[in-house]
Amino acid sequence: EQPWTVLTHKKPQKVWTAYDPKSMRPRPIVDTPHMKLISWNVNGLRALMKLEGLSALQLAQRENFDVLCLQETKLQEKDVDSIRHCLVEGYDHSYWTCSAAKLGYSGTAIISRIKPLSVRYGLGMPDHDSEGRLVTVEFDHFYLLCAYVPNSGDGLKRLSYRISEWDPALSNYMKELEKSKAVILTGDLNCSHQEIDIWNPAGNRRSAGFTEEERESFEANFLEKGYVDTFRKQHPDKVGYTYWGYRHGGRRTNKGWRLDYFLASEKIANRVYDSYILPDVVGSDHCPIGLVL
Repeated sequence: EQPWTVLTHKKPQKVWTAYDPKSMRPRPIVDTPHMKLISWNVNGLRALMKLEGLSALQLAQRENFDVLCLQETKLQEKDVDSIRHCLVEGYDHSYWTCSAAKLGYSGTAIISRIKPLSVRYGLGMPDHDSEGRLVTVEFDHFYLLCAYVPNSGDGLKRLSYRISEWDPALSNYMKELEKSKAVILTGDLNCSHQEIDIWNPAGNRRSAGFTEEERESFEANFLEKGYVDTFRKQHPDKVGYTYWGYRHGGRRTNKGWRLDYFLASEKIANRVYDSYILPDVVGSDHCPIGLVL
């Protein structure tokens, strides 16, 4: 019933154990002011909202988050207003970007009950912004970026674009923002950074999301620039996945990848109380992740 508690890694180190949110999350904060962020690649928002079971609306009731970041909404501009009317009461501020290059593709959104100070769409670079992959909101103490990083694709056709253009452009954009405030980047970053982050590292050396080039780019453009992988900092030896492919029943057997992250500027990373995964939430091939500041 809880396959994520079974360690399925093909070559685990002795100290590694499976991540279980029921036993490994700290107690909820009660008396201290805090902010809770959730991020989820929904793999089609309209389809998700039709499903029975734990919906995005029920997730709001269960997790009581302040901000929800979505990736791969697959919406068109004409769909956004109707979706807004379906949102949970109290989440009155929502910001959407849709793909203009290819309909029913990509798309990101930030839904918040806190009104941000400012909102930006894309990187401000036309070559990168036609696929609706980035929304940025500004709060009092940090910028929050919701990103859906391009997949290198079958045959690694977009690998060069990903590591030579997209990753450096996003990194440079974040460093510009960081001149005034801390930055938190969340979303499907389409990279399993280390061997602990993928169930079968040896068999996926040339698979999109785990190539040496993508992992080195992730390291150079984000981690070496001072952004902290908050889940890995909190859980250095825990095997936790956020994506399971449909094709081979990966979720049922816990043969997954960790592709979704909260990366935080060093100056705000010490305010992270919890960085966690919600593997029991279904409806997509990804599960939500959370961050409590």
